Amino acid sequence: MLHYNEHKINEGEAILILASGFAGDIGKMNFNQKLHRFEHLTELKPTVKTNAVHISLNFHSSEDIAVPKLQQIAAAYMDKIGFGDQPFLVYRHDDAAHTHVHIVTTSITAQGSSIDLHNIGVKLSEPARKAIEQDFNLIRAESKAFKQEAGIKPIDPSKVSYGKLPTKRAINNVVTAVTRDYKYTSLAELNAVLKGFNVVAQRGEEHTPMFQNKGLMFSLLDADGKTIGVPIKSSAFYAKPTLRNLEKKFGRNTEKRKPHKESLKQRIDLVLNSGKALNKQVLETELKRSAVQVLFRQNDQGLIYGLTFVDHRNKVVFNGSDLGKAYSAKAITERFSSSLDQGKRTYLKPQQANTYLPQKDLAQSYLTPQPTGLMEVLLGKTDQETTTGLPRRRKRKKRKGMSQDNSLTL
Repeated sequence: MLHYNEHKINEGEAILILASGFAGDIGKMNFNQKLHRFEHLTELKPTVKTNAVHISLNFHSSEDIAVPKLQQIAAAYMDKIGFGDQPFLVYRHDDAAHTHVHIVTTSITAQGSSIDLHNIGVKLSEPARKAIEQDFNLIRAESKAFKQEAGIKPIDPSKVSYGKLPTKRAINNVVTAVTRDYKYTSLAELNAVLKGFNVVAQRGEEHTPMFQNKGLMFSLLDADGKTIGVPIKSSAFYAKPTLRNLEKKFGRNTEKRKPHKESLKQRIDLVLNSGKALNKQVLETELKRSAVQVLFRQNDQGLIYGLTFVDHRNKVVFNGSDLGKAYSAKAITERFSSSLDQGKRTYLKPQQANTYLPQKDLAQSYLTPQPTGLMEVLLGKTDQETTTGLPRRRKRKKRKGMSQDNSLTL
C-alpha cells in the first residue's frame, strides 16, 4: 500500500498532504523510514494477518476541495473510526475524475493490541462519512445533487495513439483502480469493467505458451473496441495484477458482492417494469441513470447469448444468469421481442381492435402534413379525423391454418 502511493508521487499523480504519528520531518523521510514506522507496530503482534488498512475517501466531481480542508476531513474521519491515535499517511491523488485521498495506516496499536476491523465499513465508516458530509458541507451521497460516477478516468485512445499520454501509466491507473475496487469473479467479468475504461486483459490463444503458463497482458482499446499499441505484461505493473493473483480474488469476491445483489436487481426491475418499449439502447440508457452498465455478448450472427451487469455504485459485477432466470440473456431478449411486438401497433380507436397503423406508414405520416395531430389519432376521434391522410390497407384474405399477421419479429 505504501509502495503504491509513493509510486504515485514519483509519477506526479499524487502528493503527501498529511502525516500523523511520525516523528521528525516527514518531507525528508525516505520510503524505508516510512515503512519502518508501520512495521515497528505490526511486529508487536505478528499473529495478526490483516494488520494494515488502506482507505479511500472520494468526493463528488463538482467539489474542488483545498488541501487544508482535505487534511481536516481526513483527520476527522480517522478519529471517528477509532484510528485517530494510529500513525497514518494521507495522499491526495490526481489520477481520477474527482478529488480523492488515500490513507495508509495499521490496525496494531502501540500497546500491541489489534483494532477490530470486522464490519468496520458498516459500523463506523458509514456513520463517519455521513457526519463528515454534514460537518464540512459536502455533497451528500444520498442527496439529489449527487450523481453516481465510476470515478476512474477512461483512457482517451486518441491521446495515447498520438503519443500524448504514456501507455503504461494510463493502463496502470485504470487496472490498479478496477482490480482493487470492483468485485468480479472471473476474467470475463473483470474485462466487463475494464472495457468501459478502454482497457482489456488478454490471455492469448489456448495453444500458446502464454495461455498455458497463465500469462496475462493488458492492452488499450480504440473507439471501436479494437486493441491498439503494444500489450503490456501484468507483471510489469506495480499492483501485480497477474492471473494467479486475480484468481485469488475471484473466490473472495463471490462472497463480497452478495450484499449488493438485491440492490442491483431492484434497479434493473425498475427499468424492466417501467412500461417502456425495451430494446438494447433503451435498456442501456435507462440503467445508466442508476449507475448500472449492461454489456451484451453476441456471436458473429448478432445473436445475444449473454449479459453482464456492472454496478458502478457498489462496484460489483454480475452475469445476468447469476442474478436469476429473469435477468438472463434469454429472458431479457424475450422482453425486447414482447416490447417490440406491442410497439408495432398504434391503435386508432378502441372499437376497431383489428385496425392498426404499420410502423413504416406511421413514419411516413410524420413526413406528410396531416390535418390531425398524433394525440387526436391516439385518443380515437371521429372516423373522418382518424383516417384523413392515412394510407388504406387492402384487406388480406385469411388463409386456412394461418393467422392474419404472419410476419416474423426478430
